[in-house]
Amino acid sequence: MQTIPASPLPVPRYHQIYLVLRERLAAGEFAADGPLPGEVALARSYGVSRMTLRAALDLLAEEKLIVRQRGRGTFARRKPQEAASATPILGLLESLVENGLRTTVKVIELSEVPATPDVAQTLRIAAGAPVQRAVRVRSFHGSPVSHLTTFVPTAVARFGRNELAAKPMLRLLEEAGVKVAGAEQTVSARLSDPAIAPLLNLGVGSALLAVRRVVSDENGRPVQLLHGLYRPDRYHYRMQLTRAGTDVPSVWVSDHGSALKP
Repeated sequence: MQTIPASPLPVPRYHQIYLVLRERLAAGEFAADGPLPGEVALARSYGVSRMTLRAALDLLAEEKLIVRQRGRGTFARRKPQEAASATPILGLLESLVENGLRTTVKVIELSEVPATPDVAQTLRIAAGAPVQRAVRVRSFHGSPVSHLTTFVPTAVARFGRNELAAKPMLRLLEEAGVKVAGAEQTVSARLSDPAIAPLLNLGVGSALLAVRRVVSDENGRPVQLLHGLYRPDRYHYRMQLTRAGTDVPSVWVSDHGSALKP
């Protein structure tokens, strides 16, 4: 019997099984168009009832990861070719703009607020200085990919809802006269909470990629702070490392790229 690690949040049993099966499907444990084990065998392997297992399979079927055929069984769906496979790896900022152009955006919130001490310190502005806070959900092929919260000093730029829904923010910054030169980014892990989970079509407690990004202009001035939460089954971040020099320890130079999964 397979054991499922206990979650720090009250995630329903069927959803835990759904997450495990989704990972196994993504890892290619089941052949494309090939059958999954029968419901009785799967339910026994996870120590649950068939009703609980069927609830997990329903979620997988809704995401079109499996096909359920009456009288025949359940089959893994053939994966479509990943969007990144047809294009070379791009630089971090270029890749972010490229992905932004291939997604649709829903603006959840847009307001001007005083910068909190943390935001002010990051953007190198006075605490309480006005910043534009935008909350957006990006979708790819009709499925939500990310939840993005951004802060931009109003002294740098202001954007409207229609603009934010139509263009990537990096493009809008450039159109506002900002010469974007680079970004510092950290990536970590986080669990979805009750506020974020429904916006990304996930259960509470599902794993997310958490990204914190500070974008700077050519003078090194921070112009945007972004907190992003990404579905790891819909987005991946790639880093190609190249050895520089012959000294030990070696120095590795990175080339970044990100891709969306159809």
